[in-house]
Amino acid sequence: MAETKSGFSDDERAAMKQRADELRSTKGLKGAAKLARELEACVAAIDELDGVDGAVAARLHAIVSEEAPDLEPKTFYGFPAYARDGKVLVFYQPASKFDTRYGTVSFDDTANLDDGEMWPTSFAVIDMTDAAEKRIRELVRRAVS
Repeated sequence: MAETKSGFSDDERAAMKQRADELRSTKGLKGAAKLARELEACVAAIDELDGVDGAVAARLHAIVSEEAPDLEPKTFYGFPAYARDGKVLVFYQPASKFDTRYGTVSFDDTANLDDGEMWPTSFAVIDMTDAAEKRIRELVRRAVS
C-alpha cells in the first residue's frame, strides 16, 4: 500500500472517497426511497466480489436477512453493511479491498456482543463452511438482541 502525502494509503483514500459518494447518493432521499437505494448499493457491492469474498458476503447477506430482518442493508466505505436506525451494526470487509490475507465479519459498538471487560468484534473468515455460517448466525442473533 503506497502512502500519500497525507499519511493515508491510496486504498484508504479511495475508501474515504467511496464513503463520501455513498452519503451523497442518498442525500435528500427519505424513507423507502433511501432504503431502496441503500439495498441496491449493498447488493451491487456484493455482486462485485469474487471467490471467498463473494461467498462470505452473499451468505452474510442471507444470514442477516433471515436472523435480523429489521436491519437495513447499505454500504459502509464500500463494504456490504447492515444498520439499525442508521448506525452500522455488522459489515463485511473483503480481503480484496485492502489486499489482506482474509476478509472479516465485523461488528460495531451498537452490537450486543459485550462479555466482561473484553470481547471480539471482528472475525476473520477464510472459508464459508457450515461451522463458520453457524457461528456467524449466532453472532448476528446475539448482536441484535
